[in-house]
Amino acid sequence: MATSVNQMLEAANAAVPKITSEQAAEMINQGNTLVVDVRDAPEVAASGKIAGAVNVSRGMLEFRADPESPYHDKAFDKSKTVILYCASGGRSALAGKLLKDMGYENVYNVGGFKDWTGAVEK
Repeated sequence: MATSVNQMLEAANAAVPKITSEQAAEMINQGNTLVVDVRDAPEVAASGKIAGAVNVSRGMLEFRADPESPYHDKAFDKSKTVILYCASGGRSALAGKLLKDMGYENVYNVGGFKDWTGAVEK
């Protein structure tokens, strides 16, 4: 049976805890945290990103997160807490589920960039 986007989002939201921008800021202050912006480059260029965030478009996430990939980004470390965001929260939910499937344990979805910009300085 085929899976719909809504079913995928439902599964992702069940697997990846949604946190507030205040909770995200607190986790960042505790250290050992990676913040990942999964929006595409033109979106980031148009609006900026959260200070310290790594921009990895949703389509490249698997390659950047896997240490065996030639495209691995050393910022990705399974011992870190990972906080994801996108434009509205859907891609970051799916990205979080993907990272969980890849063995990352402490993964959180803060939702959309617009939900966060007031709590964390850009």
